[in-house]
Amino acid sequence: AQFGIFGTVLGAVALTMSGAMDFSMKEAAAIGIIGGADGIAPDLRARMGNAGKGVAALGILAGLVLMVIGHRQADFTNVWYPPSWTVHINNLMMLGAVFLYGMSATKGRLRGAMRHPQLTAVKVWAVAHLLVNGDLASLILFGGLLVWAVLEVVMINRSEAWVRPAPGEAKKDILLVVITIVMFLAITFVHNWLGVWPFPG
Repeated sequence: AQFGIFGTVLGAVALTMSGAMDFSMKEAAAIGIIGGADGIAPDLRARMGNAGKGVAALGILAGLVLMVIGHRQADFTNVWYPPSWTVHINNLMMLGAVFLYGMSATKGRLRGAMRHPQLTAVKVWAVAHLLVNGDLASLILFGGLLVWAVLEVVMINRSEAWVRPAPGEAKKDILLVVITIVMFLAITFVHNWLGVWPFPG
């Protein structure tokens, strides 16, 4: 839900910067709050039942769509020129990010290996994209998501105790590796569909 709020706000701001829309910061925040009702009004979401889950999911999806549209429509302002070899590091980090994200749902030995696998995955993903994108819009998008993920970890650690889950079966970790590779290939397909080939050449 927090990702939905942040993503929607950032997407609305990006659309304004691109000239496609004209949201004030107050309006962008309001859009984000509506999309992230699951996090700021959990009782309301709970009363809505499955419909509430749909609203929260739509908020997150709206944030992602707005981020993609805003980023693609933003004027290109170059800040630095990434070396060509950073593409290889990016792909390795992306493979790691997918694996880390999957650790949040695994029932294998790696369950409980770290407290925030999803947020750690977001941080790795953001850094990986900062390595290969030197334009201002990318720095704002991926840099903003990196800051958000870091702050989320700090806030959660300060507000909640963590009970480490017991490790599961090792064979489940093998399944996680297979799923990671499949998801990485799917992400590659989506990048290519959007017109961005993530490999050299």
